[in-house]
Order: sequence, then C-alpha cells, then structure tokens
Amino acid sequence: MSDTSTTRRHELNLYRRYFDLVAAGRKTIEVRVRYPHLADMAAGDTIRFRIKGTDETCDVGVLRVTEYADFEALLDGEGPANVNPTATREEQLANIRRIYPPEKEALGALAIEIEPVNACDS
Repeated sequence: MSDTSTTRRHELNLYRRYFDLVAAGRKTIEVRVRYPHLADMAAGDTIRFRIKGTDETCDVGVLRVTEYADFEALLDGEGPANVNPTATREEQLANIRRIYPPEKEALGALAIEIEPVNACDS
C-alpha cells in the first residue's frame, strides 16, 4: 500500500454486532450494495469502519472486491462463516435484506475481503 496515488480510504458505518466481529478478526468478508461511490474500491484500499454516532473506529485493508448479482450468490460464493460466523446462512440473508431492501439489492452485491491493519478503537 505504498503507492498513495492509487490507494483510497473509504469511511463506512457498521452496526455494533458486525464491528465487534471485524475488530476481533472473525469477520473477513464485508457485504455492501454496489453503490456508485463504492465502484472504485479495490485491493490495497483501506476502510475505516465507524459505529455511527460514536468515536469507535476500526481500520481494515481491502484484499479483494468481488461483485455478485445478489446476496444469495454472494453467501454461496464467499461462505456464510466468512460474512458472519455467529449466524446461519438463512439468518444472514434475512439480516442483510433488512438492511438493504430489494431495490438496493438489485444494484448488485459486493463481497469485500478485509483484514485488520491496526488495533481497533472500541
């Protein structure tokens, strides 16, 4: 990540339950809708996750970004345990769809493989 001309830093909010899994190194795949502002995310970038309304942050490095047609394909391709090791595939699909309604899912899904780059502030 020494080439600062191509690496980017993204700031994204994360719910507490997922933040804690990222901070512990147990969640290695972050799920997002393929929004235009995430279209340029790539390996080598960093993400600063923040619990909304707090000063708690966690910086992670992006190892890979993979696009999927929908959340079911993403969970099948990445493995549910990498997305959330504390929930079944069916629970995860229901939780993700509560966050992102069908019109958002229709934009496509991103699987972002991450790894912690420092200790998280929690």
